[in-house]
Amino acid sequence: MSRLHLLLLPLLAAVSVGAAMAETPVIRIEIRDHLFYPDHVKIPADTKVKLLVHNTDPTPEEFESYELNREKIIVGGSRAVIFVGPLPPGEYPFFGEFYPETAQGKVIAE
Repeated sequence: MSRLHLLLLPLLAAVSVGAAMAETPVIRIEIRDHLFYPDHVKIPADTKVKLLVHNTDPTPEEFESYELNREKIIVGGSRAVIFVGPLPPGEYPFFGEFYPETAQGKVIAE
């Protein structure tokens, strides 16, 4: 390999990693009236996904899932980013810790 090739390899690796990160699918979930909208979200199996959760309620809610191993408090009127996956095919329930009777949902990896 030439000296130029050796200098360019780290740059090409960095560009490849950046491109892979830019391709992370984004799924939007809204918390409204202590409910998740949509309450079921489908994601590609074996793929890292970014959940963008917007709490439009004036009160806080905690996104919680034992199966996804995630919990995050989302203050009223704010947004949170929650990364999940890559996940094998299956169903992964989540709920709102502060309103568990109504705030329920499911991530479906397929």
